[in-house]
Amino acid sequence: MDNEKLHAYIEKIIPARCKLFERMEHYAKENGVPIMELAGIEAMLQLLRIQKPMTILEIGTAIGYSALRMADALPSSKIVTIERDAERLELAKSYIQEARKKEQIHIIKGDALEVEAEVKAHAPYDAIFIDAAKGQYQRFFEIYSRYLSDDGMIITDNVLFKGLVCESEIENKRIRNLVKKINDFNVWLMNHPDFYTVILPVGDGVAITKMR
Repeated sequence: MDNEKLHAYIEKIIPARCKLFERMEHYAKENGVPIMELAGIEAMLQLLRIQKPMTILEIGTAIGYSALRMADALPSSKIVTIERDAERLELAKSYIQEARKKEQIHIIKGDALEVEAEVKAHAPYDAIFIDAAKGQYQRFFEIYSRYLSDDGMIITDNVLFKGLVCESEIENKRIRNLVKKINDFNVWLMNHPDFYTVILPVGDGVAITKMR
């Protein structure tokens, strides 16, 4: 079966989003902003609807797309989200204000490797979503998994990195190094003694993790 055709089919039958979300998707595409792929975020939202988390930590706000999608799907949930890029953060704030979700989404400005104390103040979290610098995934997981509630879930995006994790020869050195880091993280996570993990080949690859 042709994976590209299958992926296109799934995206084609996903219902239209509201005008704001479609505008954000268009902006992200036009400006090279990395937001979660459509099939991937739909899968994540469905998992969250089943879990019904009251508190969610997002590592990597970007322009606020996934935070707003989660807030829309889970109106009773409180979302804490971290972003270090000032320009993207200001845009996220404007979108969040437009969607009237300021009370539901709390933004922490800074590098996720440096704002643990502020994040801890809102813990524990029923769900943690990792979607920031891929080369730092293991460090993000090690720092913030300790603030996961006992029945919580960690979702990590981009773990298949456009299928490059299974490619043996990559000419671009920077991409090759990043792929190695993602692969090392995947192997480490799948074999973690304290967590169960499954990788779903949806979107750009989504890892779903629960405590043992």
